[in-house]
Amino acid sequence: MRAFTYERARDPVAAARAAARPGARFIAGGTNLLDLMKLEIETPTHLVDVQDLGFDKIEATPEGGLRIGALVTNTTLASDERVRRDYAVLTRAIVAGASGQLRNKATTAGNLLQRTRCPYFYDTNLPCNKRRPGSGCSAIGGYSRHLAVIGVSDKCIATHPGDMAVAMRVLDATVETVDGGGRRRSIPIAGFHRLWGDHPEQDTVLRPGELVTAVTLPRPIGGEHLYEKARDRASYAYALVSVAAVIQPDGTGRVAFGGVAPRPWRVEAAEALLPQGAAAVTARAFQGATPTPDNAFKLPLATRALAAVIAQAKAKTV
Repeated sequence: MRAFTYERARDPVAAARAAARPGARFIAGGTNLLDLMKLEIETPTHLVDVQDLGFDKIEATPEGGLRIGALVTNTTLASDERVRRDYAVLTRAIVAGASGQLRNKATTAGNLLQRTRCPYFYDTNLPCNKRRPGSGCSAIGGYSRHLAVIGVSDKCIATHPGDMAVAMRVLDATVETVDGGGRRRSIPIAGFHRLWGDHPEQDTVLRPGELVTAVTLPRPIGGEHLYEKARDRASYAYALVSVAAVIQPDGTGRVAFGGVAPRPWRVEAAEALLPQGAAAVTARAFQGATPTPDNAFKLPLATRALAAVIAQAKAKTV
């Protein structure tokens, strides 16, 4: 790990201003950043610690939803009584991810901001457009079993690795931020993570130094909340395909997929086909998919995973 300087921020705007400087990064739980620093994939020259900013509460909003502070840990969020009762898909998704030790440390904002990555991203001996823009993508033409089947480009085919963000997408969460000038933004989760295009080094739409302060959930939508995750191991493994869903008693609902794209993959037009069954939904949701020979199995796997979710929802409403 290379040498760096460090400061403990006491004010959100000052923290954002400090992190906007070249070479600076925010740090909170550090579950992703510190690993990448040890591998010299990330080499920040200055760390701005935001752990003392007080963004560690879950509060009701006037609109009937919840405002989740950026520093709320995954464990705290998943176990909150209101989340378990009204946003159970979020609890299910968080518990399906990482390990208990990591969830105790990982934060809400940090989970959303973890680097979208693939095995080649970790190997600094090989070209990677995410590590060094313009150097090439080793995954294209390489081992791609775990990688994206849709939303890719000729620059990158990595997938967003998280579970929590998939549930946030189904729930129509909003990400709140502040920058070094005190300007605040509310970014719908649908537009928070980028598709690759020509800039795979840019995972999100955040500007330099922009600090996530909270994630807001709208009022509860009811229905059966389910999360299905297909993976190579029973725990501590990224999704090959995951499905976050909220299914209403009449068979309508919302569906988002993980493990298939650079961001949580939700196609609202496909959700109208839920009463017709899983195959109809996935045919529309993955229209235009460009899988590799290694990962083409993800398309039928997504259909089977969604079918399992629909079956679970029906069984609970009988």
